[in-house]
Amino acid sequence: MKGKTLLPLSWWKILTIILLFYTFLAGFMADVPRQNILNESIRNLYFHVPMWFGMIILLFVSMVYAIKYLISNNLKHDTASVEFANTGIVLGVLGILTGSVWAKNTWGTFWTNDAKLNMAAIGLLIYFAYLVLRSSFEDELTRARVSGVINIIAYFVLIPLLFILPRMVDSLHPGNGGNPGFNSYDLDNKMRMVFYPAVIGWTLLGTWISTLRVRVRNLENKEELTETMDTASHLIN
Repeated sequence: MKGKTLLPLSWWKILTIILLFYTFLAGFMADVPRQNILNESIRNLYFHVPMWFGMIILLFVSMVYAIKYLISNNLKHDTASVEFANTGIVLGVLGILTGSVWAKNTWGTFWTNDAKLNMAAIGLLIYFAYLVLRSSFEDELTRARVSGVINIIAYFVLIPLLFILPRMVDSLHPGNGGNPGFNSYDLDNKMRMVFYPAVIGWTLLGTWISTLRVRVRNLENKEELTETMDTASHLIN
């Protein structure tokens, strides 16, 4: 029975390793379209963009857990919410860094006054503020309630920042500010065979890290509760 239980829980972790190994191998060694300016830097499409997709998915899961906490007042949902947010933010930071490297190779600078870049930075700053706000409350229930509401608001602000506002102004990014998207000029079938597995792989990696963090936090909370009960028992006796 134990073996049968472990198998369904581990297959997606094995899939994560396979997909990311494939992403790195194909990302650095497979043929890519030869485009003006982009050249070999287009390989960053397998890293920069999937990381941002993973970030958006993980932050969505974080928001769902925030809603579940506000409905149920179950602190385990709050723990899951903050840990998925933490991992999503890490992927967002990695997305910013890989994007800056890409910008240096294509636009000649690590950062430009580009709407997409600025909006992405604002979105991450909002989530950093969310984490700072959480740490400012000592009462666990108050922290969970307030940060849960902020989490929901942050996600509904993030989506327009990333996908709506940059399309309304001039932008160097593909698919924004009147520029053609990758699909229309260089994301050929060979690149799709790497790009979509990369999105799944980075998202699964973020999920894996988040679930591990949740398990560690739950164990820590259980140990704290046990210590508190033992202390109370000694005082009573």
